Amino acid sequence: MKPVKDVDPIRAKKFSNGVDEYIALAPKEVQGKLRELRAAIKTVAPDAEERISYGMPYYAYKGRLVYFAHAKKHIGIYAIFEPVRGMYRTELKGYEMSKGTIRLPLDEKLPLTLIKKLVKAQAKKNTEAEKSRRKHSSQSIIIA
Repeated sequence: MKPVKDVDPIRAKKFSNGVDEYIALAPKEVQGKLRELRAAIKTVAPDAEERISYGMPYYAYKGRLVYFAHAKKHIGIYAIFEPVRGMYRTELKGYEMSKGTIRLPLDEKLPLTLIKKLVKAQAKKNTEAEKSRRKHSSQSIIIA
């Protein structure tokens, strides 16, 4: 098995004190941005459950909402898929992306307004999906 390059060494650690500990153990120059990102998420999704999953901050709201993690040259936002990304394709131009991942360079200001829009849209998508699941699970099938 090949070793993985540029893996954040603290990601493998279990964070018993949650997101506070994750941010406190991040490099000093990144901590402010991580706090800003966390605040932006909590502003638009105040009812989201915050915890550590896969070694990074994770927010659950009626399903998977968003993850974030710092790396050597960027902060990654994870689990933002289509159609949410498609809604903001123009605003996301210029950011490196791959399936479900948006990389925000550390040497640039965080696009907090855009992040809030993405998280809010994902929360709305999760709410709609939950309503759909409830509707389908409450329908009775009668077999004669």
